[in-house]
Amino acid sequence: MAEPRMEKLKVSPHVRRVFINNIDSYASKCIAQCLSEHVAGQTETEEEERVKTRAFHVVGTVSGKYDVDIPYVLEEYLQPNRDELLAKLMDCNVVIYNITQHAEQVDEALWAVSALHNEMGHFSGSKMFILVSTVMTWACSKPVDPDVPFTDEVFWGRKAHPNFKPHIDLEKKVVKIGKTNRTLFSTYVVASGLQYGMGEHVFHYLFKASWLGQEYEIPVFGDGTNIVPTIHISDLASVIQNVIEHQPEPYYLLAVDFSNNTLEDIVKEFTSIIRPGKVQKRPFEEAFLTKDLSTMEIDSLLVNLRMEAVHIKELFSINWFCETGLVDNIELVGEEYQKARGLMPIRLCVLGPPAVGKSTVSRQISEYYKLQYITLKETISETISQLEDNVRNADPDAENEDSAAEAKELLNSLKDSMEQNGGFLDDQLLMKVVRNKLMSNPCRKQGFVLDGFPKTYEQAQELFYAEEHESEDRASQMSSYSKKMMPEFVLCLDASDVFLKDRVMMLPERLVRDHNYEQEHFLRRLARYRGNNEEEETVVNYFDELDITPLYLEITSSDEPDCLLLMQKILDMVGQPRNYGLASQEVEEEERGKAEEKMRREAQEKAEEERKEAEEAKHRAAHWEEWTKSLEEVMKQEEEVLEAKLLPMRNYLMEHVMPTLTQGLMECCTAGPQDPVDFLVLPSALVLTHSYHLSSWF
Repeated sequence: MAEPRMEKLKVSPHVRRVFINNIDSYASKCIAQCLSEHVAGQTETEEEERVKTRAFHVVGTVSGKYDVDIPYVLEEYLQPNRDELLAKLMDCNVVIYNITQHAEQVDEALWAVSALHNEMGHFSGSKMFILVSTVMTWACSKPVDPDVPFTDEVFWGRKAHPNFKPHIDLEKKVVKIGKTNRTLFSTYVVASGLQYGMGEHVFHYLFKASWLGQEYEIPVFGDGTNIVPTIHISDLASVIQNVIEHQPEPYYLLAVDFSNNTLEDIVKEFTSIIRPGKVQKRPFEEAFLTKDLSTMEIDSLLVNLRMEAVHIKELFSINWFCETGLVDNIELVGEEYQKARGLMPIRLCVLGPPAVGKSTVSRQISEYYKLQYITLKETISETISQLEDNVRNADPDAENEDSAAEAKELLNSLKDSMEQNGGFLDDQLLMKVVRNKLMSNPCRKQGFVLDGFPKTYEQAQELFYAEEHESEDRASQMSSYSKKMMPEFVLCLDASDVFLKDRVMMLPERLVRDHNYEQEHFLRRLARYRGNNEEEETVVNYFDELDITPLYLEITSSDEPDCLLLMQKILDMVGQPRNYGLASQEVEEEERGKAEEKMRREAQEKAEEERKEAEEAKHRAAHWEEWTKSLEEVMKQEEEVLEAKLLPMRNYLMEHVMPTLTQGLMECCTAGPQDPVDFLVLPSALVLTHSYHLSSWF
């Protein structure tokens, strides 16, 4: 389905309609952007500049795989069928098919050029087909002399990499079709070097590895001596634009810059984008184990071709963006990469009294946003260590002898100052050390969290002034601050003195020693902080004067829910990270960690439940045993009481009743009466009565 867009420039009746495939992919998107920004003709006056017209209206297919904004495209076609696509192609003056990024587009490009060739009789005007191919169709070519570059004049002798045979077959088909009627339907093949710039594609893995700094040694797969032909994507777009406008006679053109950089040269430059690093040579087979590199990208990085673009040098007057290649323009390309990827620095300053929690909050912010965490102690130690390494490893015969001497002089100054000031630096040297840290590549490009510094208005002025205004008076320095170092966000943490003292008293002895929180020292630091913030000019006032509104946060509790709420307030103020999200491996590890944590928590809960059940069963058994013993004791006591009550009665019966009853039973057995009961009752009653009277008479 087509999505028309509003035009921001005046429509020219001579504007060319250009189709580009997969316009939401890296290379096609960048080419479309460059072509859409190109204007027809040159303007000389302000009025002409205001009404300048577009030279190209860009339309194209989108794959739907990428979530990108392409406002410079007039119409987008999402997965059209062949009939719909052919109709769109017939409406265009120029058809560009880019096959450098997606091999599956080779078949569609072959169909497109063949279908257009079959429809030549229905053209309303001349059309042009441009195939943007790759130098990988030259990858297996054998040079006559290793020092003599391949040129586009000998394209007929090229030999493709085995994985790029379909590409070279398509190139030959496009060239052949173009010979039918070049006036009506001209075709061109532009064999592009490895593209870089505007966010990267093939070199993205190296940029990202350097940016994140997770690997001190960035890998060079193979021996690294292979020459990698490259071209900035903007320069490739300029070549295509010149082909459209000038329609040159040669129909096969190489599009490479004028560098002959080896893979090792390129990777070495990547190591310096953020921080100095090293390269590590690894077997090329290991490249195929890298998840962030596709097979096509690996093949491209391992290519070895010395090439020269003779035709574009002789035929076109190109305003090169990176004529001398990637290595010579790494700073420019790095800045472009940051902008395209949205990797912008976040700079924060966290202030507050001692023991308020500045370091804890600063570390959490640093980890969440992947920023440099800066403390005075670590910065001074790191600076001294680096200076000692520079002095120790200085080469007396090297050209940078002056740098080594400066390093030695600064090192001596730092050590002397610390010795004279009880382990502290004087303000002038301290500002120099911290400023150098803030101006380092990691801090400038990724951002930083400055923990507990500056402490005074004067320190803030001295630290953040712009070096280019060094000669100006102090009063003017407020308006000449360095935007590269100035914090965007300032957090002011605070708490009552009672809370801070209680917190320090509850700290383990080790932490008290590590942070110099011994009672006398802590109280002196707290008093100094309160005194500095009671003056008319405070460090917070400095930021206020620059319209940097601090976020004030009162700390009243060390409980986890309150700490989480505090961090949420900070994240809401700072906003979304401007750095890389988690890599696929990190996402997997995080998900695995969450699953393991869930299993661990469930196991703990189950174990706790089983423990409670066991304790309850044990308690119940003990209670039952106690109750049983108590019941037995009661029954025993009752039996003893009953026994005591029955003893006189038993004695009486045994003495007075049982002998007579026994005698009666014996006589009953002897007599054998018909009614034994009557026999026993009557004599027994007479005996008893007789016994009673006798006892009364006596």
